[in-house]
Amino acid sequence: MEEGGKLLREMRKNSHVQGREAPLTNVVDLEMVESVSLGMPSKEKRRIALTSVLASAFLVATKVTVGLLTGSLGILSEAAHSALDLLAAAITFFSVGAADVPADTSHPFGHGKVEQLSAFIQTGLLFITSGWIVVEAAHRLFFQEVHVTPSLWAFAVLLASIVIDISRSRALARAARKYDSQALQADALHFSTDTYGTGAVTLSLVLLSAAQRGLPSWLRHADPVSALVVAGITLYVGLRLGHETVDALLDAAPKGVSERIAGAVAGVPGVLHQDRIRVRRSGNRLFVDLRLTLESNIALEHAQAVIDNVESAVHILYPTADVVVDAAPRAPSPGDLVDRIRSIAHRDNFQIHDVTAFTVNGRVSVNLDLEMEPALPLSAAHDRATELERAIERELPEVHDVNVHIEPLQTRVGSAREAPDAQTDVEEKLRDIVRATPGVLGCHAVEVRRLDQNMIVTVHCTLRPGLPVAEAHDITERIELALRKRLRRNVVVNIHPEPQ
Repeated sequence: MEEGGKLLREMRKNSHVQGREAPLTNVVDLEMVESVSLGMPSKEKRRIALTSVLASAFLVATKVTVGLLTGSLGILSEAAHSALDLLAAAITFFSVGAADVPADTSHPFGHGKVEQLSAFIQTGLLFITSGWIVVEAAHRLFFQEVHVTPSLWAFAVLLASIVIDISRSRALARAARKYDSQALQADALHFSTDTYGTGAVTLSLVLLSAAQRGLPSWLRHADPVSALVVAGITLYVGLRLGHETVDALLDAAPKGVSERIAGAVAGVPGVLHQDRIRVRRSGNRLFVDLRLTLESNIALEHAQAVIDNVESAVHILYPTADVVVDAAPRAPSPGDLVDRIRSIAHRDNFQIHDVTAFTVNGRVSVNLDLEMEPALPLSAAHDRATELERAIERELPEVHDVNVHIEPLQTRVGSAREAPDAQTDVEEKLRDIVRATPGVLGCHAVEVRRLDQNMIVTVHCTLRPGLPVAEAHDITERIELALRKRLRRNVVVNIHPEPQ
């Protein structure tokens, strides 16, 4: 949680605009994210995989030749292991190309699972090879002793194999980390186990040479024992790789990922609760499915801004992640009647404002303003208002009466003109009203314009900074009513209160 908060603090350093938190959508270059996920690194991955195929083919040919010439089961087991590596490298070569194919209608989540399937097949091959080695080694240990002839060629091939295995495993491991490729990781593990296995076989040949020179006779069993060591290493790697690939194929959440995402999302302003976090992996891409609870009765645009911030927080951790966020409003508090009324109206897409609830003789009445399309016939508008009234009365039994005021939804931008002839008159009347209104420190920026048949007056009034919003609204409303009464004409007054 602390890590997530730190990330969000870093994100917000550059996200404040005029005192408000700007959406963090631009923190992550989404075009870069898509380019990575759509396979731009495919050529380099395939090139690295192809060099592994060629290296494996060379090792298989040389080990089989020397193993047959010397009769060494250790070398032949290494040849079998290298043959497995050759097959695995070939599978990897084709899988990394297939996994980077972009998503289509038949595979909306992409083709990344091909990498996990490739690693799973390689795991099965590891177990088959290890089983063959164990059976043959047991046969040579207990039933039939096979003479092994160490030679310089055998040592040369094994040393060359060690050098090739080390270089290939390092190259594949770097590529696997760079592109988060499980197929390349599996291939790297194959080559790294070859290194240890070849080392064990080399040691067994040294011990066999010593046995043939009169040293303890039990050293003659070094060859099948080294083969068992190779089999043990192979089985260990197979179990390790198999666990990872099976988890990925079964959509198990990668270890620690859900916790990191939960910590990052918890620091996003506006998120009240994380109802669900589901994470799955396909190839080198992470798919994140979130269900969050947000405040009720907020604008859709604000909810979208919160969702954008959540997606950006996840992308900071995992830049190529595919993030889907489902947001649900918090259920209004049972004791907040006005909030529940707004929730009912917003659910059915009613545009309301000025909601007032009050009790008369123990009964609750509600007044509210409902905005409708200006051209809508009155009969249709009245039907909609009646629909809202019934919905409120049905869901809130404590409400006895609902009175809906219908007014036109403002959709057009009118053309106003200055009214210099009325400017002086408005300023004088406003000056008198302000002197007689307690709590007002002064007014300025008075502007008077005419729009159609109406006069529009805009003014800024300075009030005490610590004044509650409700009291500030009462003061500005008294000024507005007094000004409209004195002007005796159609006038729209807009008063902007500001602290001293």
